[in-house]
Amino acid sequence: MAAPPPTSPQTHFSADGFWWWDGAEWRPAYSQDRRWRWTGQGWVPTGMPASGPGQAVGLTLGLVAGFVGILVLVSLIVVAILYTMGNQISNVFSNVSAALGS
Repeated sequence: MAAPPPTSPQTHFSADGFWWWDGAEWRPAYSQDRRWRWTGQGWVPTGMPASGPGQAVGLTLGLVAGFVGILVLVSLIVVAILYTMGNQISNVFSNVSAALGS
């Protein structure tokens, strides 16, 4: 009588999918750089770019550039308003000053 074929152990993943049970302990299902994922048979590329300091620098520069752009836009609007209405604003202050002085 022939022996039954060996059964391959079934891989059990945690509910969140980040860990797998090897029969003795939980092991990470993703590599440290998140570029590789364990399928139960072997490691496969995830297709996701790894997050790292380069992306953080790019995000920071983008946020700073956006903030500076908004400051420049608001400054241009304020300058345009003061240029077009400067004499009227000056006249209002003169009238208030004259009214308080009398």
